[in-house]
Amino acid sequence: MTPSVHVNPLQRVSAADAVAWHQVVAASTAHDLPGVPTPDPGQIHAQLTKPSLGSHRLTWLATAADGRPVGVAALRVFTSAGQEHLAELELHVDPAHRRMGAGSRLLSTVVAACRTENRRSLIATAAADGPGEVFSERSGFRRALTLDHLMLRLDGSDTDGLLRIADAEHPGYRLTGWTGTVPDGLAAAFAAAKNAMNDMPVGDLDYGSVAWDVDRVRAMAAVVADRGDTLLTVAAVHDDGTMAGYTEILIPQGSAPRVQQYDTAVVPAHRGHGLGLWVKAAMVRRLRDEHPGVVEIETDNADDNVHMLAVNHRLGFRSYRRTREFQLDLSAT
Repeated sequence: MTPSVHVNPLQRVSAADAVAWHQVVAASTAHDLPGVPTPDPGQIHAQLTKPSLGSHRLTWLATAADGRPVGVAALRVFTSAGQEHLAELELHVDPAHRRMGAGSRLLSTVVAACRTENRRSLIATAAADGPGEVFSERSGFRRALTLDHLMLRLDGSDTDGLLRIADAEHPGYRLTGWTGTVPDGLAAAFAAAKNAMNDMPVGDLDYGSVAWDVDRVRAMAAVVADRGDTLLTVAAVHDDGTMAGYTEILIPQGSAPRVQQYDTAVVPAHRGHGLGLWVKAAMVRRLRDEHPGVVEIETDNADDNVHMLAVNHRLGFRSYRRTREFQLDLSAT
């Protein structure tokens, strides 16, 4: 007999809910993604309760008959123009309680919420060739994109080579950087450069596009700060005042040794000058100077993003795992 599973919507995520959520995510991550750090309960509470950019979040906790947490689901419902059709799912089931209906119950609840929210596309991420991939394909999702995750060890990379790249001259361009919100004098140029991300490879995902303006880049920085995280940016500025390219790093709250690459982009009119390599090398130097406790940078690229993969490999990033993006076309189900 299959044990009963109760799916409970979390109208307000309490500290106790965050502890239960962490318990499930930690067990799921350790099983499916060994070596990948799990956010602590405080970080999870912030992620689930603080406002997100251009979206709102719905959450559910699945419990066994005795009240033990066995699964969680979070649905990010996008609200920005160009993405009103889209929702993104994060779903975890404790490995000790899999094949008992918790994942299917959570997914059914999420799909119903997507229909209520008038979504046509639901996307989710799973480790390549892992149980999440099997579950996704059995549940009607189609494979839409493969991501190559890469890691750079700052204590083992070629310091002299990175410094040479960061110190190389690029006539007509200068480097600048900031922490958190972009300075007022660069805000308009940064917003314009952000729109270069709209041509990044997304495979067969129905991802839509986002129009960046000054208000949106400031709102993004505020969201990151409100979670307790730190956002670092290094940018290349042309002599005419145009921001030609930039790279961002997210440092999770606390003193995490691993940081996450956010966006890296070069504006089309300025491509072909090595600016992506330049700003990323300069960011590595900045991390070493300002955040010596950071020892790893994790990034990911679509497996057909040949140019950025080449940039990252030249900097010393090495592939260490792969994930896949799946999409459920709700209009066909």
